[in-house]
Amino acid sequence: MARYKDEQCRICRREGQKLFLKGERCFSDKCSVSRRNYGPGQHGQKKAKLSEYGTQLREKQKTKSFYGVGEKQFRKYFEMASNKKGITGENLLQILESRLDNVVYRFGIGSSRAQARQIVNHGLIDVNGKKVDIASYLVKAGDVIAIREIKQNKGIIKINEEANSGRPVPTWLEKDANKLGGKVLRLATREDIDLPVQEHLIVELYSK
Repeated sequence: MARYKDEQCRICRREGQKLFLKGERCFSDKCSVSRRNYGPGQHGQKKAKLSEYGTQLREKQKTKSFYGVGEKQFRKYFEMASNKKGITGENLLQILESRLDNVVYRFGIGSSRAQARQIVNHGLIDVNGKKVDIASYLVKAGDVIAIREIKQNKGIIKINEEANSGRPVPTWLEKDANKLGGKVLRLATREDIDLPVQEHLIVELYSK
């Protein structure tokens, strides 16, 4: 799967807001959006008025960046959301929140979604007692997420546990106080998702 390999802070500057792609750096004085709150490149300080299509496209790109998802997979998720009962935009966000790498991030096991994806890909996560190393795995209500027993003392995970101990866990998840991880109580609803996303613009874009 193709990945954006340029400096991640450029993505935040392009969108004009923090996307929290680099974990603790995003909360520090080193954050590029705080230091240079304008777009990257030589024309970055010029404010261009976006067309309706441009506004919809930027919202889609921003949402993809939040979750670290490529175009092909994002379109697949949109088709899944369209085929489900309910509001398509809310279904799309629910599917994105259900990704295993996002759940690992929400539990505080990873300092960013990118790091959480790496933790999953390295085979450090169990789902219902079985190893799952696919970051795009979609969790279900009742699933139990945990660090594999043989990896409990891995350095970076211990560091994240301490650094993220104060991070609030969404109400649709239940964190295990004794272990890294917890249980998926239910799937996320729109009210549970704290990201500044206007999902109706994405629906309008793909509906053209």
